[in-house]
Amino acid sequence: MTMHDPLRRFLLKGLGAGAALGLGLRPAPCWALATQAHPQTGLLAGTDFDLSIGRTPVNVTGRAASAVTVNGSLPAPILRWREGDTVTLRVRNTLDEVSAIHWHGLLLPANMDGVPGMSFHGIAPGGDYLYRFKVRQSGTYWYHSHSSLQEQAGLYGALIIDPREPEPFQYERDYVVLLSDWTDMDPHRLFARLKKRSDYDNFHKRTVADLLRDTGKDGLRETLADRAAWGRMRMSPSDLADVNGNTYTFLANGRASADAWTGLFARGERIRLRFINGAAMTFFDVRIPGLRFTVVAADGQNVHPVEVEEFRIAPAETCDVIVQPVDDIAYTVFAQAMDRSGHARIVLAPRMGMDAPVPALDKRALLTMDDMGHGGHGKTSGGEMACGAAMGMEGGCGAAMNHGSGAMQAHPASETGNPDVDMQTMTPAPRLDDPGIGLRNNGRRVLCYADLRSLHAPADNREPSRTIELHLTGHMERFSWGFDGIRFSDAQPIRLKYGERVRFTLVNDTMMEHPVHLHGMWSDVEDADGNFLVRKHTVAIPPGTKRSFRVTADALGRWAFHCHMLMHMEAGMMREVRVEE
Repeated sequence: MTMHDPLRRFLLKGLGAGAALGLGLRPAPCWALATQAHPQTGLLAGTDFDLSIGRTPVNVTGRAASAVTVNGSLPAPILRWREGDTVTLRVRNTLDEVSAIHWHGLLLPANMDGVPGMSFHGIAPGGDYLYRFKVRQSGTYWYHSHSSLQEQAGLYGALIIDPREPEPFQYERDYVVLLSDWTDMDPHRLFARLKKRSDYDNFHKRTVADLLRDTGKDGLRETLADRAAWGRMRMSPSDLADVNGNTYTFLANGRASADAWTGLFARGERIRLRFINGAAMTFFDVRIPGLRFTVVAADGQNVHPVEVEEFRIAPAETCDVIVQPVDDIAYTVFAQAMDRSGHARIVLAPRMGMDAPVPALDKRALLTMDDMGHGGHGKTSGGEMACGAAMGMEGGCGAAMNHGSGAMQAHPASETGNPDVDMQTMTPAPRLDDPGIGLRNNGRRVLCYADLRSLHAPADNREPSRTIELHLTGHMERFSWGFDGIRFSDAQPIRLKYGERVRFTLVNDTMMEHPVHLHGMWSDVEDADGNFLVRKHTVAIPPGTKRSFRVTADALGRWAFHCHMLMHMEAGMMREVRVEE
């Protein structure tokens, strides 16, 4: 392993600040490794790596299970690189199926992107693949399998890239917080269960007691109309997660809450926490009771610092924050699932063996018609939905959804009469200043996309030459997902000309939130007025929203474009983007 500055700094961490200064060295951030009772996954730093993908026996829940791992580790080892270096990674596949590693959010040649069937053939059983590319960026990223459902089975890890230039913020400790959702169940069995019964994990459907309560609050007419609307859609307002804590054990750095990993600090030290959501299907809401976050980076890109008490992180997103404990006590870093079915956590403490109270889960929220972009247009004067076909009838959604005022959202013809489309949003809006369902008016300062502002404007500030509008579509009961009502297996590639600047506008025609990831190129998110807001690699699209981002087609090749809810992608919510001369 070639030792560069990151590894050298890591090895010097035990010297302490005084000894480091005595050697003429600037004190470096501390990484939690062998000094911890529960060490952070081993760190591999440098430019030359040997990685082995294989099956490893694990016990996460108290029962024996099998995980897909890298070098026998769950999660995979932390990789630490340096901006500007060329890295070489020899990856061996010891599985009995094709595998691959995708470097999420990285700018690299298409044949290094790691998507079988698109950028390369994949790594055959018993085979090897040589990844070699120049590191063109810095920040917090991650890597994971892009082959079948191996990501759900454990093939994911943190990727840290040190910048060549000094960062615009300072800190004394540096910890990864890798969130994930684990199940002992074979991921293919889980997917098959979703296809047969997509509401298997929804134990919070409304009851007669809820009906009586709502009648007393809203009146009988409005309550019955609301129940009828949801009934026609064959949906439940409590269905916030396809898979939840009934099936999943939520992990932080590979550990469940009862066996929480601990990161040490000295009172007054600034701690950088690099949050990575490596979950297959779970949004997390993160806070530390007693501390505030200063958000300094999103998806690896520095942003203007913003102080908050809580933030939501979608699958595949990363968020870097600085916290500064001033008391000599332990703190719980609390990450609760969006549907409040469970949580993951780590502990920050001055000394090993200390623990902190675990907050109660927040109250579970329910979706409303407003959340899904129906608003006042969603009901007739009699309280019923304006379009019966949109409510999950066999005929699918029809052109009737396009009637009415000019404010109504137009929909692609491919959605009309489509049995894979069970609803359409009617009045979508960007809602960038909305913290999201379950986080509104909770008494805490919650991060919104509108708060995220990149430190630097994109190098390419041209106006887009065209707009590509895509609708996120699905049928909850059939567990079928796609773009414009078309599954990946039936879709044509989206073709971009090399060098052009385009705008992608995504309209969410489903009741689920979708984090959408375009490989190989940045997504420059626009605000509600079309101005540049923040650069990201994964853009969350809540139900009932319409959000836009600009893309410069500066990377030739075939690139994946998909929802990063793993089971949604597997069920069809994916497209190929081809950048051609």
